[in-house]
Amino acid sequence: MCLAPVVFAVLAYYVPALGLRPEGHTNYGALIQPQRPMPDSKALPLHTLDGKPFDLQSLRGQWLLVSADDAACPESCVKKLFILRNSHASQGKEVERLSRVWFVTDKAPVSEEILEFYRGTNMLRADPAVLAAFLAPKATPQEREAALKQPMWIIDPLGNLMMQFPADADPIEVRDDIRKLLKNSRIG
Repeated sequence: MCLAPVVFAVLAYYVPALGLRPEGHTNYGALIQPQRPMPDSKALPLHTLDGKPFDLQSLRGQWLLVSADDAACPESCVKKLFILRNSHASQGKEVERLSRVWFVTDKAPVSEEILEFYRGTNMLRADPAVLAAFLAPKATPQEREAALKQPMWIIDPLGNLMMQFPADADPIEVRDDIRKLLKNSRIG
């Protein structure tokens, strides 16, 4: 009787076929391997909605919650912006360590409703081809538009693209991943 817990623990650890060993990761989002450094303003020229140049490096030192889509912002875009806004807002005292970025991939005007609801988000216009080379480099030219519009990403305070969430992500899981990152990170 005394040895049963020890035998059970040894079996659970050394015989993975039993299915007793926990999974090797606890994150919901997919880690990007290898991480890709954030491009400088020459490699990825960005502009605010009013046309002023913006250097993404100015946000270095913060965790960046990133999304990309057209200015029309269909329902899928609104959902991503909503998830990122609420994940950001729910971080309590850690909220200052985060910034939100929405890359607008066309020249169309953004609706006043979107501007109002997602105030505080850095809305930046970017060339979709150049942006895709950074966010979705392995996508074929035909897949690039979809690859840009579907996921959400996290850029760490050192400027590396390091995590991707699916377009239909669970908001609670995204929030929890961000909370874990902030809790375990000494940077940003």
